[in-house]
Amino acid sequence: MYSSNFNNLLLNVDSYKASHWLQYPPNTEYISYYIEARKSSFDLVMFGLQAFIKEYLLTPITQADIEQAEITLTAHGLPFHKEGWQRLLKKYNGLLPIKIDAVPEGTVLPVGNVVCQIVNTDPEFYWLSGYLETALLRAVWYPSTVASISYFCKQKIKQALLKSSDTLDGLDFQLHDFGARGASSLETVALGGLAHLVNFRGTDSVSALLAAKRWYNVTKMPAFSIPAAEHSTITAWGKDNEAMAYDNMITQFAGKDKIYAVVSDSYNLWNALENIWGEQLHQKIKEKGGRLVIRPDSGDPIEIVCKTLEILAEKFGTTINSKGYKVLPDYIRIIQGDGINMTSLDPILDAIMQKGFSAENVNFGMGGGLLQQVNRDTMSWAMKASAICINGEWKDIFKAPITSQMKRSKKGIQALIHENNQWQTIRQDELADRENQLKTVFLNGELLVDEHLDSIRKKTLG
Repeated sequence: MYSSNFNNLLLNVDSYKASHWLQYPPNTEYISYYIEARKSSFDLVMFGLQAFIKEYLLTPITQADIEQAEITLTAHGLPFHKEGWQRLLKKYNGLLPIKIDAVPEGTVLPVGNVVCQIVNTDPEFYWLSGYLETALLRAVWYPSTVASISYFCKQKIKQALLKSSDTLDGLDFQLHDFGARGASSLETVALGGLAHLVNFRGTDSVSALLAAKRWYNVTKMPAFSIPAAEHSTITAWGKDNEAMAYDNMITQFAGKDKIYAVVSDSYNLWNALENIWGEQLHQKIKEKGGRLVIRPDSGDPIEIVCKTLEILAEKFGTTINSKGYKVLPDYIRIIQGDGINMTSLDPILDAIMQKGFSAENVNFGMGGGLLQQVNRDTMSWAMKASAICINGEWKDIFKAPITSQMKRSKKGIQALIHENNQWQTIRQDELADRENQLKTVFLNGELLVDEHLDSIRKKTLG
């Protein structure tokens, strides 16, 4: 029988990769590949490579891995390079003779620049860098795309707060990760949820907390959540007892410095806002202290958020901040978690401010739009070979299809420079005395750069 082992790096691959060792020119010694996001309307935040290295590249391949791969790939119809893998096991004890250079994680830069580069370090294993493309590209494109989307949203919220609020103190909690149940796998939640934590400190994706400790040296809690109702905990009381369900939330979770959220559209949102929260429970909300966060959960987000703000302002009052915008009392806020994505966020924020309210009144939850409604084409990610060494001579290799200008690839070994606040990808042989921003992070089985999440977060503060 063929293997079912998901942890075998030799099987973490596209099928056709197993035949590529036979396809390169004779006397090939080294092949250099790069990774870039080719096209996007927003900046790139590099993230996730360290997680991949720690999870997959620091563990040596074994004889069992080779034998499992041989059985699986030959039965699959492919020419497995058993001799090459056996040599790697014997010569390097199963560690990979490759070098990976990358821009530091958390770096914000425009798309179209190389963020990662890989080359074999032993000419006997010229085929190895290309073999890793499937796993390596996936390890970079997904968490980097999520980190980039999260960063884009943070900048939009920050702009709104600078315009309408007296403080940025709550910015790190303005966008909460609601994506765990809508993600395709546990590892997706771990990587995507962790990528969101590069920019924010609010999440309901517990797997992201574990990932922070596992891969990014975190010992203290990196993100937080609050007690929150779901529809079942409200509807379980019955429609006639809706007010009792809300009253129970106050009883259970209110108090000094406590924050709790209550979904309020199980039946009639407007009745809940005007009569239950605004009248029946008004005094108890104030007296118990803490902060009630009301969650309207259905309907057009712009209409729902604005009308909710207007009703709460009428029932609980507002103050006017120095920017001239209305702010609800500290003990009551809104979180909108339905229909939030990169496209919808900006118009909602604009509508809030057009109604005269500060953006600080509303937090957001983002689920599928953050972790799942992304793919490799969201930022047009690609990993391409750009240089080959044959018989000691380096040559450029590239693709230039006449049918697509965008898919033209870069030539030669790449470098990345940052001068006068501008990023530019150039050939390595054009560097001269300029500093290459691509730093060696992995070399021949050893992790050379081991970053803490906190240091990565600092790079996205600007």
